[in-house]
Amino acid sequence: MPDALPELASAVDAGDPVQSRHALRTVPPEHGDNALALLAGRAAEGSALATELLVEQLDESGVIRRFVSSTLLDESAVDDVSQDVLISVAGSIQSFKGESKVTTWVHSIVRHRVVDHLRRQRATTPLPEDDLGPAQRMSSLLATRATVQAALAGLPDLYRAPVALRDLEGLSYAEVAERLDRNVGTVKAQISRGRALVASTLKGEEWA
Repeated sequence: MPDALPELASAVDAGDPVQSRHALRTVPPEHGDNALALLAGRAAEGSALATELLVEQLDESGVIRRFVSSTLLDESAVDDVSQDVLISVAGSIQSFKGESKVTTWVHSIVRHRVVDHLRRQRATTPLPEDDLGPAQRMSSLLATRATVQAALAGLPDLYRAPVALRDLEGLSYAEVAERLDRNVGTVKAQISRGRALVASTLKGEEWA
């Protein structure tokens, strides 16, 4: 095992986000799956830091988007389903048993979310709220439930501010980007990750 992985494990166990991110940056590409497995295992055990790092790694690597875009061609659909998958990953991480690679587990979630998306696209009548996609449902929960807003309040400001402006104040992505002086692509990614991290803290909600 390369030195970066024990360093990553120690940093995550110590709750040190700076050292954890430093260790992640030094993990050789050929050991990327090992780093994901380490993070997913710690996240499944309840580590909020590991969950945050796992969400960031999966999003930054583009692996989810690649899986989704191999099935869906429409860019807006790829964006929506990729966000749904990220939320499902974070919200159901405690079900990860380490019996397969993290990417294999993620791919199974992608398949479910793609099927759900296609089913909703075929629907001819409005769907009930509990049949919305994870991203839409999370947005609705953030706007209506005080307990979910409390979970949002516990996020790092990097994610909390854009999610609050989007889901609580109802601003467009462009308006959020202008308010925070960030580019739109960055804001979209931060909102997606922030929603996923809120999902990871909620009990009694089914995201998988």
